[in-house]
Amino acid sequence: MSALAGQVAIVTGASRGIGAAVAAALRGAGAEVVRMARSLSAATRDGVQDVPVDLTDPAPAAAAIERVLAERGVPHVVVCAAGSFLLRPLEQTAPADLQAQLALNLAAPFLLARILLPRMRQAGRGLFVSIGSIADHVGLPENAAYAASKFGLRGLHETLSAEYRGTGVRLSLISPGPTDTTAWDRYRPDQREGFVRRADMLRPADVADAVLYVATRPPRVHVDWLRINPAA
Repeated sequence: MSALAGQVAIVTGASRGIGAAVAAALRGAGAEVVRMARSLSAATRDGVQDVPVDLTDPAPAAAAIERVLAERGVPHVVVCAAGSFLLRPLEQTAPADLQAQLALNLAAPFLLARILLPRMRQAGRGLFVSIGSIADHVGLPENAAYAASKFGLRGLHETLSAEYRGTGVRLSLISPGPTDTTAWDRYRPDQREGFVRRADMLRPADVADAVLYVATRPPRVHVDWLRINPAA
């Protein structure tokens, strides 16, 4: 029997990059996967349900999550993989840039947690995974807005871990280093001194493997924080 057979998993940001890889890995392990992203079209096929939703718009996002709960019940696994990446010096970072980073990288996981974690606690089980970044624990140049959102996400994770300890609900933060996704296309790291070359970066599947590892630990095991980095 597959490791996650009979379980329901919700993955945000699942149309591409890390989110898509996580959704595929969980489905491969037997989970029924609900993929949520702005660019998806509503569809259900082969154990995967696609739900189009803008998680930065709280009211429609909350309604979409409630519909999934009504249709699927309380999820066993939730992975907050939706995210936005901005690389920009402070002097060129507008207040609106900061707000955009906070909206998707911090406020959206907060919304999911606020709706789903109480239901998971009532069920006495579940795993809530947040996808962080090296920028949630290391200060790097040109990361002011992005790091503010990711450090905030780590703070949210640590607080909720304390609040939900002993309830049967486990919370995990996975913090990958540079990962080769389309988010890097406009920044050309291969041409910038001090940046990891794209060929040496992690792949989305590497992060998905880390999520799958956490999701398949027995209930007695809690992986609180997992950091992965390119070997280079």
